[in-house]
Amino acid sequence: MTAKNGRYGHQGHQEGNPDGHGSHGHRHEAHRHHHQPGHEHGGCSHGHHHGPANYDRAFAVGVALNLAFVGAEAFYGIVAGSLALLADSGHNLSDVAGLLMAWAAAWLSKKHASRRRTYGFGRTTIMASLVNAVVLLLGVGGIAWEAILRLAHPQPVAGETVMWVAAAGIVINGATAAMFMAGRKGDLNIRGAFVHMAADAAVSFGVVVAAFVMSRTGWLWLDPAVSLAIVVVIAVGTWGLFQESLNLALDAVPAHIDREAVEGFLSGLPGVTAIHDLHIWPLSTTSVALTAHLVRPEAGEDDALLHRVAGELHEKFGIDHSTIQLEKSSDGADCRLVNAH
Repeated sequence: MTAKNGRYGHQGHQEGNPDGHGSHGHRHEAHRHHHQPGHEHGGCSHGHHHGPANYDRAFAVGVALNLAFVGAEAFYGIVAGSLALLADSGHNLSDVAGLLMAWAAAWLSKKHASRRRTYGFGRTTIMASLVNAVVLLLGVGGIAWEAILRLAHPQPVAGETVMWVAAAGIVINGATAAMFMAGRKGDLNIRGAFVHMAADAAVSFGVVVAAFVMSRTGWLWLDPAVSLAIVVVIAVGTWGLFQESLNLALDAVPAHIDREAVEGFLSGLPGVTAIHDLHIWPLSTTSVALTAHLVRPEAGEDDALLHRVAGELHEKFGIDHSTIQLEKSSDGADCRLVNAH
């Protein structure tokens, strides 16, 4: 594959083919989470878009609000003698930990790559979203279990104090969720923070509604029934987050990438007669990488060098899949990635 200032070669040693894969071209591209029209294919053909938006202020405000709410819940729980409020303050403290984890991952993902961590810390965003999903599923599991026990043995909900504190929880958790709403579709890590806060707002809403109706009707079964209904809604929403996070953690093709379309594009490049060893995987919740072997019978004399380099990398360092780019310019200054990392 000929580019404006270079040529790609991807040589790999696989079982039964110790000498490489014939003539290969390579195109390695990391996209923003959503495709953008007019994405260039020239230069060194690496499009690393470091595109995650900055949510530092949202995280800071969210952590501050939720820490204040935890303190208020603990105070009024002691004043009202409510074990439920004290327990919920502990639950909300875990939410603060979830926000801090997502914030740390978002911050780490922006750090430059190093000689040891050549891809940087982008995968921490995937880990954070997966942990957030697991914690949420475990949390709603605990709520469901408690609700089932209360259905068997209904208990009165604490008085007006609980209702007002829960109402404050709706406002605080809802406001925090709203700050992450815009980014929830473009970044799975931000989506994890959004789902976590929105779930807590929903639980607080259920507490207020159940307590209000129970105070008017005396239906003690309503509290656990509403809790179970909310658990189902949260579990359905969280399951998608868990599945997508797990898939990204296992290097699956990101859901927004059309693998067939990518393969069709590469197969249609001038001179390409076949394509194999195509890999598309996430570098983070917002960045995607690709490697492929493109068979070009008219590749030219550079193939001998690519084969030799691939063989020596395999023999000397144990690197089985190597990606090599040969550039025409004398100093490589035309490459888009010369100062990227």
